[in-house]
Formats: sequence, structure tokens, C-alpha cells
Amino acid sequence: MSTSQLRATRGGSRGVMLALATIGFAVNFWAWALLSPLATKFTAVLHLSSFQQSLLVAVPVVVGSLGRIPIGALTDRFGGRIMFPLVSLSTIVPVLYLGLFGHDSLAAILVGGFFLGIGGTAFAVGVPFVNAWFPPERRGFAVGVFGMGMGGTAISALTTVKLVDANSLRTPFLITATVLAVYAVVAWLVLRDAPSRVVPTTPFAARLNATLKLRITWQAAALYAVVFGGYVAFSVYLPAYLKNAYGLTQADAANRMAGFVLLAVLMRPVGGWLSDRISPSRVLAVSLGAVVLGALAQSFTPGLAPIGTVAFLGMAAALGTGSGATFALVAQKAPASQVGSVTGVVGAAGGLGGFIPPLIMGSLYGSYHSYALGLVLLAVVALAALLLDLLSVGRRREAIAAA
Repeated sequence: MSTSQLRATRGGSRGVMLALATIGFAVNFWAWALLSPLATKFTAVLHLSSFQQSLLVAVPVVVGSLGRIPIGALTDRFGGRIMFPLVSLSTIVPVLYLGLFGHDSLAAILVGGFFLGIGGTAFAVGVPFVNAWFPPERRGFAVGVFGMGMGGTAISALTTVKLVDANSLRTPFLITATVLAVYAVVAWLVLRDAPSRVVPTTPFAARLNATLKLRITWQAAALYAVVFGGYVAFSVYLPAYLKNAYGLTQADAANRMAGFVLLAVLMRPVGGWLSDRISPSRVLAVSLGAVVLGALAQSFTPGLAPIGTVAFLGMAAALGTGSGATFALVAQKAPASQVGSVTGVVGAAGGLGGFIPPLIMGSLYGSYHSYALGLVLLAVVALAALLLDLLSVGRRREAIAAA
């Protein structure tokens, strides 16, 4: 085979691998987000407090976040071809449990939600998998396209309540479990790891220790905790926020949350594409500035038309763009053999960034019947991240040595 034919073959393979990885991310995130649209229903049936409602939707987030650290390291070692089917099959178990048995008490839901967090670890599988398939100058865009798989939360928002109302509580869970099973089979048969993938040989503990010593790990983790954490927080808590603050119905609130998610998803590859052409730091600076302004505007609880809608959609676009830029930064600066490990730590930070705000918002609303202070806190945190970006990330162009 000639060199040109080989390049064409690899180019076609890249597209197929990217598409399958993105679909896998979306399917697992769909499962990961199944509890959020049903939070208000469970709250009414089980008579939950605002804090308990927040806890219900936050538990899968924190487990899916922390789980990314070992899953990212395992992906460095075994590759996405093994890890994507494994994560998908493992997620089927809690999905079926919640749909068939585990929804009659808060304790049962929390147990199911804990293991449902496995679906959230798919992110740490896909980033190193996609990263290995693409050359450095295209990785920002490629990882941004893969990041569109976070739109799985929009699928959940748009379909879960409708399926429950039209059929039964178990329906969305059974459908999701079936899709996960089909994807796991297809992924096992079709996915292939990149020929140039670097396989680490050092033990997990040594690799994690080396990863934690990299400056890029901590910089990207702090930034991702804000941009992706903000996205996750809104995607799981926005229906409750809109219902409490504006009196919207559950279905209307879920649809508006889906619009927020969709815009963030569409902007993620834009953030990666812009980062390939200018710099991730500059893209992040603009994104974080927009979050500060949007959060401050929304802290006054303005009317939804037009100020509230503009504030939320502006933050959605900014959070999606910033998420894409953060992993463009990782793709540019992380050593090839440690992309999975760095992704695991950074992804965990992002998920944890999404775990804490719903708990704070629920507690503040329970105490003051207002979300204003919570949104002001978001603006302050985004401002701190903006200063980190301007004073540290944007000013340093460190050379990363191989571990």
C-alpha cells in the first residue's frame, strides 16, 4: 500500500473511531443523567427536602467524577477498544436496578445512583482514545467533537419525563439499557486503538504520581472544575431551579434545560477549533468572562423573557466553549503516554465541580428561598478561574518532558 493510500485509510478510520467514541460518550451520559429529569417527581412522591433532592441528582455526578481517575489510567494501559464496551456493560446494571426495583425510597435511589456514576467515567475513556488517533494540530477540534457526547444529558432531559408519563417509570431505563447493550457489542466489534498509541509500562501508582506532578494537570483541573462543573451543575439542577424560581412545569423546565445543554454541546467543538487556531488560554478568558457576567445578571432573578433566557444561553455557550478549550490545552501540553491519566484527574475535577453547586443551591434555597447568593458565588469562582488563566496559564509556555 502506498503512503497516500495509507494516509487515506487512516483518515477514514479516524472519522469512524471519532464517531463511535462520541456515540459511546453520549449513550453513557444519557444513562448517567437519568435521575435528574425525575428529581421533582421523586421529591413529590417521597416527600424529599431541597437538600435531599439535590443529593439525589448529585451522587451519580461525584461517583462518575472520581471514577474517571482509575478509568483514565486503565485506558492508558488497555485502550478504548476494551474500556468503552466494559464501561457500557457495567452501566447497564444500575440502570436496570433503578428502573425495575430501586426507586421506592431515597436510600434505594442513592444506591442505584452511586453505581449509575459508572456511566460518567466514559469521558476518561474517550479523550485519550481520540487523542491518539489525531495529529497535534487537529486534536483540539477532534476532542471538542468527542465532547459533544455530553449531549447525552439532553437526550435524557427530552425523553425521560415524556416516556414515564406515556408509559411507566421503568420505560426510559429499559430503553437506555438496551441502547447501552447494543453499543457495547458494536464497540467491541468495530473500535480499534490507534496504531501509534503509546502504552505505558509503569505501575498505576507511579503513573498517577507522575501525573500529579505535572503543572498542566492542576491548571486544567482548576479550569475544568469551573467550566465543565458549571455545565454539569446546571444540567442536573436547572429543572429544579426553573420550577422553584419561575414556577415552570416539570416538562417545560426539562425542555429548557435541554436547550441549555444542546447549546453547550454545540459550542464545545467550537472551543476546540478556536483553540487550534489561536490559543486555549484566550478562548478560556473570553468564556470565563461571559460566565461572570451571566451569573451576576441571573442573580437578580430577572424575567425569563428576555434577560433570564439571554443570561442562561450566554452561560451555556461560554461553558461549552470553555470545556472544549480546556481539553485542547490538555491535548497540547500533556505527554502522549499520560493523556488518559491527566484526563482522569481533570475530568474528576470537572465532575466534582458539578457535584458541589447543586448541594449549595439546594441548601441556600431551603434557607432563604432565593438562589441569588448561589449565583453570586458562581460569578466569584469564575472570576478566580479567569485570573488563574490570565496570570498563570496564559503567561507560561512550559515544555512538557516525557515521564
